[in-house]
Amino acid sequence: MTDPEVIVSERDGLGLITLNRPRAINALNHPMALAILDALRRWATDDAVRAVVLTGAGERGLCAGGDIVAIHNDAKALAADADSAAAAASPSGRFWRDEYTLNAYIARYPKPYVVVMDGIVMGGGVGLSGHGSHRIVTERSKIGMPETGIGFVPDVGGTHLLSRAPGEIGTHVALTTARMTAGDAIAAGFADYFVPADEIPALLDALRTAEPEVAIAKFARPAPVSGLLGQRDWIDACYGADTVEEIVARLRAHESPEANKAAADIAAKSPVALKVALRSLRNARGLGSLEAALNAEYRVSIACLTSHDLVEGIRAQVVDKDRDPRWRPATLDAVTAAQVDSYFTALSDAELNLVAPEGH
Repeated sequence: MTDPEVIVSERDGLGLITLNRPRAINALNHPMALAILDALRRWATDDAVRAVVLTGAGERGLCAGGDIVAIHNDAKALAADADSAAAAASPSGRFWRDEYTLNAYIARYPKPYVVVMDGIVMGGGVGLSGHGSHRIVTERSKIGMPETGIGFVPDVGGTHLLSRAPGEIGTHVALTTARMTAGDAIAAGFADYFVPADEIPALLDALRTAEPEVAIAKFARPAPVSGLLGQRDWIDACYGADTVEEIVARLRAHESPEANKAAADIAAKSPVALKVALRSLRNARGLGSLEAALNAEYRVSIACLTSHDLVEGIRAQVVDKDRDPRWRPATLDAVTAAQVDSYFTALSDAELNLVAPEGH
């Protein structure tokens, strides 16, 4: 008998969720997302559960993101068929619909939602954690949105979080796929508390008898210094440009070695994904709710599923691991406005249609 991929239990007034795919750094798949959503919905009206705690099995991280091998298989099957309805009806399209619904539900959850963001937390892992009420990071936390490196675009509410980070930090993280430390994550609004990793077991034990704020206060330490926050001068100056081309030009011309490195990092990413990501982030700043951002992200994700670059990016980074993607188009200046526009096309009957509660 195989172990469940999500372990759900109740104890001492806590609803406990453990992502249980340690060999895959707890990568999230559709059945896991449904299991989490089902548990949260049951506990929302269960007086015996006063708080929810989410953790990941193993030592490597909470969640490395979505199951991109499965997404790769769907994208390959759809590559010759650019029909958005077919993409939305595919296994990946259905997964994202439920995953994004889960992300929104976490953000509006009526009870404390405590998440331990220890180790690697990427992509879909941010969707499970970044919208929670009590977000804990450790000195081992590595948090990021790596999507443009595989020809994809930040999703799971990532555009909502990134667009609200101080200055242009979110744009830097999205376009370079930079990993945030614990200090960076707190400064950028992706996390709330810093607790040393060796104190996490004691914190989890304290949650059994104390309310989350009280239990966390016993173990929380001052947030580590954020390297990204300390580099806001060049980040804001360079990433405030209106186009990816101008951002890269400013980064290359800047005297900071970190800015020059960022330009090189961006140059390795999918040109079309970079341009779509930048527009998505700028658009997200004007959207009034997480639900609106998720609705917009769903359109973009469905369009990505029928794109060349998503198939090629996952092939190069995960399947063949040659780290040599052949992007199409290969350069930023070859990406047309019409190509970018196509990622934001309405989906008609396939829209996600999440609605923010009144007053939000």
